Parts: sequence; structure tokens; C-alpha cells
Amino acid sequence: MTIPIDTFFLDPKFEGTLQQKIQRMISEGVLSGRFIPGVKMPSSRKLATHLGISRITVTLAYSELVSDDYLIAKGRSGYYVSPTAPQRTRFDAPRGVVSDQVDWGRAIGQRFSSQVMPEKPIDWRSYPYPFIYGQADENIFDHSNWRQCALQALGKRAFSTVTADSYERDDPELVKYIALNTLPRRGIHAKPEQILITMGAQNALWLCAEVLLNQRRVAAMENPGYPGLRGVLNLARCTVASIPVDDSGLQLNALPRETDVVFTTPSHHCPTNVTMPLERRHGLLEMASEHDFLIVEDDYEFEMSFLNPPEPALKSLDEEGRVIYIGSFSKSLFPGLRLGYVVGSEIFIREARALRAAILRHPPGHLQRTAANFLSLGHYDALVARMGQVYRKRREIMQEALTRCGLPSPGLSVAGGSSFWMKTPEGIDARDLARDLKERGVLIEPGDVFFERPEDGARYYRIAYSSIESSKIASGIELIAQTLAAICRR
Repeated sequence: MTIPIDTFFLDPKFEGTLQQKIQRMISEGVLSGRFIPGVKMPSSRKLATHLGISRITVTLAYSELVSDDYLIAKGRSGYYVSPTAPQRTRFDAPRGVVSDQVDWGRAIGQRFSSQVMPEKPIDWRSYPYPFIYGQADENIFDHSNWRQCALQALGKRAFSTVTADSYERDDPELVKYIALNTLPRRGIHAKPEQILITMGAQNALWLCAEVLLNQRRVAAMENPGYPGLRGVLNLARCTVASIPVDDSGLQLNALPRETDVVFTTPSHHCPTNVTMPLERRHGLLEMASEHDFLIVEDDYEFEMSFLNPPEPALKSLDEEGRVIYIGSFSKSLFPGLRLGYVVGSEIFIREARALRAAILRHPPGHLQRTAANFLSLGHYDALVARMGQVYRKRREIMQEALTRCGLPSPGLSVAGGSSFWMKTPEGIDARDLARDLKERGVLIEPGDVFFERPEDGARYYRIAYSSIESSKIASGIELIAQTLAAICRR
């Protein structure tokens, strides 16, 4: 018995190659019980003709399915579902309807779902004008070399390293590259014992907050500032002091004397992109020494300093060990990577490492080694250079379009980044603007989530150029201007 040819169709929603689509289609049929052991598959020629694809694609998919024991090949007779094919364990469905009778209002000891973050639609790529921040541009990324580095990481030579339970340890090759290449570019010198790999900058911020803060301590953060940090500090149950930002970054005269830890983004302030000048950096370090507080420097986007040479990192100017430095590969590679690092004194790193081990052991070994390969082979530096060229061009196009359409940005001093911080005319809420623009295929980010009091940021919004094609920027900006004008006429 041969499975009817019209049983087979390719899932248009599955994001993979044609070969992977065929493999998934057949393996799902076997696992679901629709394709029973011993039944014959259509010939590769007939299936290829039916699906409108190359015969070699079907043949390769069949070969992979044979290697995984979903199919067996019987010489010239063809392919059959294997009698020992994998099967899913089945359980009888419970009788009746099971209702949730738990009083979750009483059962939940702590609540974490109130944290507000910028919204990023999962289908943002389907919008014509996605001015959203922090997403990867597939037209810039080096897919081929990343794939080769991943294959190398999963090869036999590195197999024991990437598959082992390293407990609290990190990939030595990745740590070595950060110590010898990444940090020196920021003027920072650190030993491997002073470096900890994290699941992105967010995880690094959480580790810092948990190790350094408690209910009796005061943390200062920028306002506006990164909303993810505000959530982290709320979890630490410390007192949070929101410090205003001007065109030079964090306002030092607003820091409370009782401050224990200052969290800051001096290279590219989040979300305004303001760059803290060298004089203020020295001033912050002097205050830290005088008032005995620590500084957590979130240098999440330093690679994007393509307009001017980057200012020295605070960590590079620190002579007393007061600065804890956070870096991330998620912005320069892709956000789904979730790899970052934190640099500090050995005593601090030892505590952070122990905390990380208790929660997640360590970031996945194969991701660490893939990133280490990509970095050490020079692909990363080439990618960053390419991104800088593309971003510079896109920024010029966006700046020209904003000027032409009469949409001035607040005019803050920046050294690069990947976005503009904007302000609506008097009386227009950026959240209303975002809703109207979304209906016209334009995505922007309202700025209220970056402020301690959301109402203070009602007129601000962020537009990024990291994920939108250069050819679409001008028309997208024109739609923003048209929509603002329409709202003004209401």
C-alpha cells in the first residue's frame, strides 16, 4: 500500500528549507500515526512533481529520514515507513472538564507581570515601515559564516566542550577573546577571573542588582531609562532614585548622597542616545570615590559609535575598582543570541557566578563556542564594520527626511546608535500616534515606558533604522508627518 500522493502538502508557515519542510511533513505524519509502519512512500519523482520542486530535494529529505529511522530503503522497491520508527507516547484523555479551582490571588507570593516594556509585534517584518529598535536585519547579517561557525562548534573536536555540563564555568575561548580583543578596544584590561558570560545584558543587570542591592540600599538610574532595569531594581526591593538626563547624560547634581549603586548608559543613553562627555565621566568617578558608591556601566551598544570615535569607557578610567562593566553581543549580532558579559573585581564576579550557577548554571555551550568562533575568525569585526556603514547611510537618509518633513528631534548630542528620540507637537500623545501609524503599516515605539512616571513621556517616541531598508525610510517618515498633521486637524 502506498500513501496517496494528495496526502502531501508543504506548510507555507514553516520557516525552513524545502528539504526541511518535507522532512517535517513526513516525520509529523509518522509521529501522529497517520503514516503507519510498513506503508510505502510515493516515489521521489512523483512527490517532486506533485509538490512542484526538484527531485533531488525529495531524495535528500528521504535520505535524512532514513538516517533518523523514520524510513527504510528497500533497494529498487522504494522507501517505506520504518517498523522501528519513533513514536509519541499516548495517554488517554481525562474524562470530563477539569476546572482550575486554585485561588491564585492568594497562592502567588510575588508578582512579576506588572513590568512594562516596549511592544514589538512578533510579525514586525510583515509591516512595510518597521521603525522598531533592537531587531536584526537579515540583509546585513553574515548567515553563511555564522552557519559554518555553528557547524564547527558542533563538530567532534569541540563536542566534549560544548555538550558538557560546565556548571559555573564559561567557554574559555569566548572569555579569551573578550579579554584580549573586545575589552582593550574600550581601554579595559581584565583577567579571565574578572569576566562572567551572561544571558545578554538584561541577565547581567539582574545579577548586578541581586548581588549589590537589598531593601536597605539605594540604586540610582536614569530617567528616562531602560525599563528592563527598572523592573530588575523593583525585584531587588531597593530604593530607586530616578535621575534626570540632559544633553550630556546623567545629571550628577541630582544623585542622592545616600546612593549605593549608580546604573548608567554613558556611551549611548537609553533611549535618547546621548553620549556622556569625558568631563562628566570623570566627575561621576570622583563622586563615586568621595561618596563611596559603585557604578554599573551598561555599554550595550558601544559598537555603534560610527559618527564619532567612542569616548573611553568609564571602566577604563576607573582607578579604584568601582565600575562594573556590562557588554552585549545581542545588539551587534542578533537579539535572539542572548549572550553578554559582565566585568568586575574577582570578589564580585565570584558572587555573581555563584548566583548564576544557582539559577541557570551557564549559557548554552554551543552558543558560546559558535560566538567564539565567529569572533576569533574575524567575521564579527567585518560585520560590525558593515553595520556601521549601513547605519550611517540610513541615519543620513532619516535625518534628511525628518528635516524635509519638519519633524525635528530634540537635538541631543549623540555619537551613533541606531535610532532617533523624537517628540510630538503639544497636545499629541505618542501612544495615539503609534496606534494610527500601525494601521498604515508604520511601527514606532511610544516613549512613556522609559519614564518613572509614564505621563512624563507621553509625547516622546523612538524611531529606529536598524531593521528598515534605506529605500523605505523617506516614505515612512512622510507617513509619520502626514499622520501627525491629521491628528492636529482633529
